[in-house]
Amino acid sequence: MNENAQWEENWDDAQADSTHYVLRLFITGASANSRRAVINLKDICEKYIKDNYSLEIVDVHQQKSIAAKEQLVALPLLIKISPSPERRLIGDLSDTARVLKGLGISEK
Repeated sequence: MNENAQWEENWDDAQADSTHYVLRLFITGASANSRRAVINLKDICEKYIKDNYSLEIVDVHQQKSIAAKEQLVALPLLIKISPSPERRLIGDLSDTARVLKGLGISEK
């Protein structure tokens, strides 16, 4: 590999590593699906983007104004706010490959 190609590869790796994910997970209290979604998402984040994410968990029963603003259609709902583009994933987030694809993260 020539020196320029190596530099570009290292630059791409550094850019991927420095990406900060801003996530918001909407749940409905302590329902089974909500608990699974929280656990699954935290596991995925810690494994694939550790120290590079912010996660806000919003209980729609306790924070109705935020929920109304986001026009929720189903819960649990994960919104990836950043990096762009914004993406929405519905369900308990148990399909790791689907969640990673939705977040724009490659499996390592």
